[in-house]
Order: sequence, then structure tokens, then C-alpha cells
Amino acid sequence: MLFILLYLLIIMLVIEVSVIMFNITGLEKPVSRYQVISMLTGTGFTTDESQLIIDHPIRRKISAFLILFGAFSLAVIISAMTNMLSDDLRLTELLVINSVLLILLLIGKTPFLKNKLRKKFDYEMHKNLDISELPIKDALYLDENDVVTEVAIEKDSELVGKEILNLFEKEEDITLLFIKRGEINLRNTMHNESIQAGDDLFLYGNKEEIEKKFLNKDGKEEHEEIERS
Repeated sequence: MLFILLYLLIIMLVIEVSVIMFNITGLEKPVSRYQVISMLTGTGFTTDESQLIIDHPIRRKISAFLILFGAFSLAVIISAMTNMLSDDLRLTELLVINSVLLILLLIGKTPFLKNKLRKKFDYEMHKNLDISELPIKDALYLDENDVVTEVAIEKDSELVGKEILNLFEKEEDITLLFIKRGEINLRNTMHNESIQAGDDLFLYGNKEEIEKKFLNKDGKEEHEEIERS
């Protein structure tokens, strides 16, 4: 029983150290803890929040370790239970491992090391991360009211013929990402264009402002969000 308790303590310390590592990469602590436990227990961590880990190169490395450690831990606990009466449970080694992990946990909570690791992770992100790998949630959803959405322009829309440069007021919290016109995506040249019937405008900004500006004018009840959880 002492062996199992010591090993469970190791697992708890690994969880806390991993939570700190995820938190340094920018993931919130409640989300980090849930995902770490999911990976250790092999439950697949299938929530929408798992995309924040899959699309992040550093978080993927941490998650790979956790998945392997979880599988190894299950085997160790099963083996320990079958050898409960054995004298060779290596309690001394387990105490050493617990002590090392506890020290790492305490060191990991220091602001100095957090800042050091954060700078290191930021450097690795800039060096290795493909732009396509950065999740939309991390890059754009800075506020709970932010959305990335698509608005289709109908034939009878008041916006048809309006120049893109005159589409938004300065105070409006709306950004046009690109225009999909048939099979063509207009991005770097879209500011020289005028809106045509059948265009799909891909927008980023405040949800309420987008609804106020576009839904009323196009007579549509709702717009389609590209990615939102």
C-alpha cells in the first residue's frame, strides 16, 4: 500500500508539473489540468479544448510524454498489486523520485523560471511553428465576444456595388479577412474591389457589431461561424 501511495504521489506531482508547463505556453490552468488528467488516463481528451494542444508543437511534445507515462503507470500499478506481498518494491527509489518531482514542482512555481521557460517556448514557437498550426482560438479569440464568421452577400443586398474601402467605419470593431468570389479568394487585392452579389465575406471582430451591420442589411437571420466553441 505504501508503494501504491508513493506512486500515486508521483502521478499527482507529474500532473502539477505538466499543468505548470501548459500554463507557461498560454493555456489556462483549469483547461490544462483537465487535459493532463485526460491524457494520463487514456480517455482521449476529446473535448474541443484538445485542439489547443494538438495544434501547438510544444504542447504536443508534453502531451506525448503524458500519454506514454500514463500507459506506463497503469502497468506499474497493476504489477505492484500482483506483488503486494513482495519485499522488493523499491520504496527508497520511489521516495527519491517523489522528492525530485516535489523539488521540480516548487522550482516550476517560481516567477523567474516561469519567465525563463516562457521566453524559451516563445523562441521555439517562432523557430518551428508553421503559421497554419496556430489555432484560431489562440490567435484571434481574445475576447468572449470575438468571432470568425462568413457572411454571404445576396443579390438584393444594399452592400452590392459598395467599395471595400468604404465598407467599415473607423470605430467599428470588424476586420475583413478575405473575400471568396466563386473559386477565387481575394485577400491582398480586395481593397481595390467592390462587393458583388454572391461574394462571401470572411470577417473577424465583435459578434454584436457584425450582426448589427450585416444581418439587417442582408435580411438574414443568422450567419455561419467558421470556428467557435
